[in-house]
Amino acid sequence: MTSRPDAAQRLRDLALLRRVRDRIDREYAQPLDVEALARGVHMSSGHLSREFRVAYGESPYGYLMTRRIERAMALLRRGDQSVTEICFAVGCQSLGTFSTRFTELVGVPPSVYRTQAALATEGMPSCVSKQVTRPIRNREARPSGRG
Repeated sequence: MTSRPDAAQRLRDLALLRRVRDRIDREYAQPLDVEALARGVHMSSGHLSREFRVAYGESPYGYLMTRRIERAMALLRRGDQSVTEICFAVGCQSLGTFSTRFTELVGVPPSVYRTQAALATEGMPSCVSKQVTRPIRNREARPSGRG
């Protein structure tokens, strides 16, 4: 009988984690932090971070930054804003952090990406170029099982 309440609680937690992920997807350009996300679902920030990582394979902050970088990639492909303007438009407060995270996820700095993406996606519909150029989450993370 003790497994039933645990399973029910796990389902409730997963529903709350989906709400957090959906909020990040919607509000990625807003100033979000783990504490505010946790308050929104009545969890501690530590519990939210642990459970989010178990459910989605990365921390809430990592997921937020990935979402911001994905949006920045789309804006860079358009080519009508500077890297600095895009950095702030996607919700980053530091150009250095934005550039570092962008390079980790995409493999090249934002300015290089803009040039390469323009050539690589020329003539492609935007819905196709978005899929083709999507960053691979956790590219920088080591596969589990290795030290």
